[in-house]
Amino acid sequence: MVSVNYTIVAGNLTHDPELRYTPSGSAVAKFGLAINRVYTTSSGERKEEVDYIPIVVWGKQAENCSQYLSKGRSVLVEGRLRHRSWETPDGQKRSRIEVMAFRVQFLGGRPSEGEVLAGVKGPPGEPIITDEEEEEVPF
Repeated sequence: MVSVNYTIVAGNLTHDPELRYTPSGSAVAKFGLAINRVYTTSSGERKEEVDYIPIVVWGKQAENCSQYLSKGRSVLVEGRLRHRSWETPDGQKRSRIEVMAFRVQFLGGRPSEGEVLAGVKGPPGEPIITDEEEEEVPF
């Protein structure tokens, strides 16, 4: 059976990207994306929901996102879903689903001075990350 893990999401950044570097020098940026959904209930009431999606970007694209994006900015992200689980120092089990981005496109109006109009695009595939680098993610 064939498996597919591909997602496209568009929304607004919930906070400025956090850029860090692994001990081996790989750039990794993390930011949250707020995705709004407006719908009408069967009783005619208009409702709005917001989903908050964590995004992880690697390499040069991570550096560009950190440089040119800020809270509130609109982006379109293409990537794959990744599930992580871990145990906290006090023994609680935690898990999270996040988007590992391989393409980030800047959306919205004109950027402020110093920002570029074009989006940041990476290769059509995701970056190659070794198990060693995966363990070195600084957040």
